Amino acid sequence: MEPNWQAVSAIIRRHSATFYYGSLLFRGEARKGAWAVYAACRTGDDAVDESAHPQADLEAWWAGIERAYGGAPKKNWELALAWALERWAIPRQAFADMYQGFLTDLGPVRLERMEELYTYCYRVAGTVGLMIAPIGGAGSQGLGAAVKLGQAMQLTNCLRDVGEDLALGRVYLPAERMRFYGVRLEDLQAGRVTSGYVALMRELAAEARRLYREGLSGLRYLRTGRGAVALAALQYQGILDKLELNGWDNLSCRVSLSGLERVILLPRAFWLRGA
Repeated sequence: MEPNWQAVSAIIRRHSATFYYGSLLFRGEARKGAWAVYAACRTGDDAVDESAHPQADLEAWWAGIERAYGGAPKKNWELALAWALERWAIPRQAFADMYQGFLTDLGPVRLERMEELYTYCYRVAGTVGLMIAPIGGAGSQGLGAAVKLGQAMQLTNCLRDVGEDLALGRVYLPAERMRFYGVRLEDLQAGRVTSGYVALMRELAAEARRLYREGLSGLRYLRTGRGAVALAALQYQGILDKLELNGWDNLSCRVSLSGLERVILLPRAFWLRGA
């Protein structure tokens, strides 16, 4: 049974302009494969963030993943994932690791060390790199870079959404680094952008940019979708740039890119594709 690709792509358009516009640069069946992976991941994320019964809905999502891998899909996103699994070796372990990341999000979230933040970023986004890599034709050589690019994007999400996450009981900023810079939880709750907080943001942003550099170095391993991956990464880097221009005030507002700002990135994405 052919998946309803219009409905699958609508999930992406509704939730992430970044990934939707990037996906359009995949060619042929690879575009549908990217849609299938994103729809599956997004459904799990929604089970945690948008449900009145997140634990039950997360378990239902995982059951759907298992049905897709078992060749007995029911829902449309499961059909799309099963369709993709017939064509590419998308690792089941990547979804299992993502499931562990979603369990963390059930919260409350408190991380102590940078290593815990890296692990979280791997689970909820580095895993996406492992899912997309086979669709793009990357061999084992490109997997490390794919993971790092996903981690970079999720770290950017964490920096963009500090205020929103705090309201949900989630603090992804490592407590050890907060203590180092003299940043208190009360400062965050009061929306105070202190000099120590700015220094912490700069350190974490520098880590994200390092991961972007290392992740983008893996574009050469992709046979298709280089422009798609490059555009998504550039858009997320643009969010970091806007955060910096905004004085790192991510406690009272949420930065985003306009449609024009996304279009302006296209030439650079095509340049990176061929670099």
